[in-house]
Order: sequence, then structure tokens, then C-alpha cells
Amino acid sequence: MAKVPYVDKDECTSCNVCVDMVSGVFQMDEENKAEVYDPSGGSESEIQDAIDACPVLCIHWKE
Repeated sequence: MAKVPYVDKDECTSCNVCVDMVSGVFQMDEENKAEVYDPSGGSESEIQDAIDACPVLCIHWKE
């Protein structure tokens, strides 16, 4: 099974880093929290870079 990113919205600080880095995968929701709207919108490497850049480490992989 493929890895799929998800955002722990309780931890998200609305910094927008993930959206800026991989806008094909992440977007801000109506509460200005990051969410995954298209897990196939970027490469695993691009998503991992966004995970690593998140200042509060609220993006994770699930399998």
C-alpha cells in the first residue's frame, strides 16, 4: 500500500509552508488549517520536503 500524507489540524499553525511548497497536494481549509486535498498532486520526495519543512511537524505519512 502506498504512503499517503495527512495533516494533524490540531497542531497546524496556518504557516502555509506546505501549500507554498506543494500546492498540488496541500491547501488551506475554511478554518485556515492545512489539509491534503490531492495526495497524488506531488511526488513523494516533494511531500517529504514539505513534511521536513513544517515548523510544528504536523504532517505525517499513513500507510
